[in-house]
Amino acid sequence: MSRPMEPAPRHAAVLFADVAGSTRLYETVGDATALAMIGRCLEVMRAVSEERDGRVVKTIGDEIMAVFPSAANAGYAANDMQARIAALAEGGGPPLAIHAGFHAGDVLESAADVFGDTVNVAARLCALAKGGQTLIDAATMAALPMALRTRTRCLDVSSVKGKEADVEIHELMWQETQEDLTTLAPRRAGRNARLTLRYRDQEIDAAELAALTFGRDGHNDVVILDRKASRLHARIERRRDKYVLIDHSTNGTFLSVQGEGEVELRREELLLRGRGRIYFGHPSVEDPGSEAVEFDTGAQGAAD
Repeated sequence: MSRPMEPAPRHAAVLFADVAGSTRLYETVGDATALAMIGRCLEVMRAVSEERDGRVVKTIGDEIMAVFPSAANAGYAANDMQARIAALAEGGGPPLAIHAGFHAGDVLESAADVFGDTVNVAARLCALAKGGQTLIDAATMAALPMALRTRTRCLDVSSVKGKEADVEIHELMWQETQEDLTTLAPRRAGRNARLTLRYRDQEIDAAELAALTFGRDGHNDVVILDRKASRLHARIERRRDKYVLIDHSTNGTFLSVQGEGEVELRREELLLRGRGRIYFGHPSVEDPGSEAVEFDTGAQGAAD
């Protein structure tokens, strides 16, 4: 007798959103009114999820769990939910807010429900959020389009149940008040990102580029001629006025900043600063020659 096939994992973004302060709401306005208000909140969250190509998987009391095809869909949905639910109280009723969290990654789907680590992380992020907040982790933030990524800010590093390493927590901002725009404006109007790269006979001015890929495969922006480099080894990504090196490799990426020691990255990321060299698949002591990519951010390094 053949065994039933297990569901194959697929990439998705899972969002949890919970009505904040629902217990106090029942105390202040009464059971019937509070139940009706929470019901309206749940209707809004369901409608927004569907508008953003998502699906509400389940409702648990005053909380929803929804699944979206991408981090972008979940991000726009979270912002819409926050704004629309805050607007429900504009007629003079008690203030309403939700706290939300979402995470993008592989999920398993069975009987219209979704399972896996992605679901657990999203639930934990929602639990950490305060009323009016939407929290995400660093990897999900990096998967957002620039229009949303510029509206994030790093809050803290927190432990998440089931994760050995701490998770970097970011907030996705949704408000459009003058105060919020004033706070965000310096980030958009900051110094221009600067980055110059040199590899063999190539020199690349990356100041106007959003991202660059490195690896042995010929489809990369910079093809690394090193047998220890992976086919798709690493990426440099611009984030506002800074550049971040992100490792995707098997053997690791090694970053040497002038005047400092060498740092090894394995499926990690690091802010580029000052001047230095990047080695693909091995530390500099193994091959200090021409296979390194030299970088210069235009900022003063530790040795200056």
